[in-house]
Amino acid sequence: MAKKTIMLVCSAGMSTSLLVTKMQKAAEARGMDADIFAVSASDADNNLSAKDVNVLLLGPQVRFMKSQFEQKLAPMGIPLDVINMADYGMMNGEKVLDQAIQLIGE
Repeated sequence: MAKKTIMLVCSAGMSTSLLVTKMQKAAEARGMDADIFAVSASDADNNLSAKDVNVLLLGPQVRFMKSQFEQKLAPMGIPLDVINMADYGMMNGEKVLDQAIQLIGE
């Protein structure tokens, strides 16, 4: 499996950093080559143009931005979803990584 780039977007990029760490550990345990990172909603556009993102996950606190991200990502063919609130609250890196992989379709 080729390297996957998973971008998480939240309001400030801080709360999601712990989740990123747990997702990276889960990816390593599976032998998956992944670039997983979190950015603030205001910095998302810069990262979308700078990196080859395979999937974008929104933190529950920015779910209201889903439709505007869908409009941006549709022409690029990048799948998007909101992270499950329970998985986010529990910082369940395994489940959120599964969600990302499912969206990528591999």
